[in-house]
Amino acid sequence: MDLPEERRGATVDSLWGGSILITGLLVFCARVVDVSMGTMRTISIVQGRTTTAFFLGALEVSLWLAIISTVLEKISANPILAVFYALGFSTGNVVGIKLERRLAMGTLILRVISASQSSEMATRLREAGFGVTTFQGEGKSGPVVELYIVCRRRDMKIILPIITGIDPEAFYVTEQVGLVSKVYRPLMHPLTGWRSVLKKK
Repeated sequence: MDLPEERRGATVDSLWGGSILITGLLVFCARVVDVSMGTMRTISIVQGRTTTAFFLGALEVSLWLAIISTVLEKISANPILAVFYALGFSTGNVVGIKLERRLAMGTLILRVISASQSSEMATRLREAGFGVTTFQGEGKSGPVVELYIVCRRRDMKIILPIITGIDPEAFYVTEQVGLVSKVYRPLMHPLTGWRSVLKKK
């Protein structure tokens, strides 16, 4: 049974619109992944992680070529794809930054300045397994002590609570580093309970 010409045209338009929407969403998602990899690759280059940067670069370019070949064929007939492409690019930057922060790759120099609680801070941090070097200094209100700590970025969630718990008024600042000869890591406490049993097996 043949459909009337008007209904046939509406059906074709509906299918075509759905196809473009699916294509646009695929372009958006692929572009988010592509740009996220690019953001992490750039950060890896800055941190000197050559192997990570190599593999991320290969995946990034492969995805980019696949997206471009899809978009360029259809963008003149369907300019809406350019919108999906642009939104995917901007979203990918945000996702890449948040993902890199979550993974917390790299090493930091943490400088902590305290007027009165530096000795307890240094002791607590050393007991936790971190290397701490102290320097005497002079602040606006008198003598201060600076704690110099080289640590992994992921260990900041352990170090900062110790510092702020001892001296909420302590001033601290971080610096990104490239090469470092040695980084002290937090002490691994002995496993207890069911985890110790699994470890023995």
